[in-house]
Amino acid sequence: MQAMLTHIPGRTPLVLDSPHSGTVYPEDFRSALALPVLRRAEDTHVEKLYAFAPGLGVGWVEAHFPRIYLDANRDTTELDETLLDAPWPDPVTTDPVVLQKVRLGKGLVWKFTDEGEPIYDRRLAVEEVRARIERCWRPYHAAVAAEIDAAHARHGYSIHINCHSMPAVAASHATLHPGLHHADFVIGDRDGTTADPALSRVVCDFLRARGYRVDYNHPYKGVELVRRYGDPARHRHGIQIEINRKLYMDEQTLEILPEGFARLQRDLQALVELLLAIDPRG
Repeated sequence: MQAMLTHIPGRTPLVLDSPHSGTVYPEDFRSALALPVLRRAEDTHVEKLYAFAPGLGVGWVEAHFPRIYLDANRDTTELDETLLDAPWPDPVTTDPVVLQKVRLGKGLVWKFTDEGEPIYDRRLAVEEVRARIERCWRPYHAAVAAEIDAAHARHGYSIHINCHSMPAVAASHATLHPGLHHADFVIGDRDGTTADPALSRVVCDFLRARGYRVDYNHPYKGVELVRRYGDPARHRHGIQIEINRKLYMDEQTLEILPEGFARLQRDLQALVELLLAIDPRG
């Protein structure tokens, strides 16, 4: 079986991960939808945008499995039990905010696309979902946690950048603000709970100085990966970066726009180099 992730250890305090750019669709997925429809859920080409990172000594973790199959940026409790052919024996969330996303079909295992299309024409077996968790979710989180721990042990602090992309306009069945025209970047730290807001401001200010329109904690604050591993009081900073896809790709064909991609990658590398020069402990 093809490896479900790439993990390249780093030597710096910085760790990057891309949980949603995977394009390996497992045979057991058995979706009712065609591949071009499924691919709309990908953070397509994000791993290519940050391809420079390992060469700078930055720790890198990348999912190969697609988010629409198993979303590594959700907790294992965020499961829609109506997807299953039998009762789920493990804990499920009772958080009303999280439940809203789950009921919209965007939990650990997606039920609907962002356009509201049902992904399956069948119920999933409990063991089928458990197998996805064991094969995809647990190894991915283990790799991210290990890389952050190693960075922190080496330097006394860590900066984790959770790398994403977003459509130019939120789809009709998006979990947050359908129809919203997104900024060029959205920087999220869960309202300052996963990273020192001063560090997040450095990121925002840098991108604005490069000519980008940047929103902070709206509409995306960051989800499970920064929530789980960000702890600024212990010098563990987690920031989610969302990039507008229109900057670097054709959203219909998924083809890279060479000029936009090259500019964006240069600016992202400059941002990473800036973060490598910062000690957020002051």
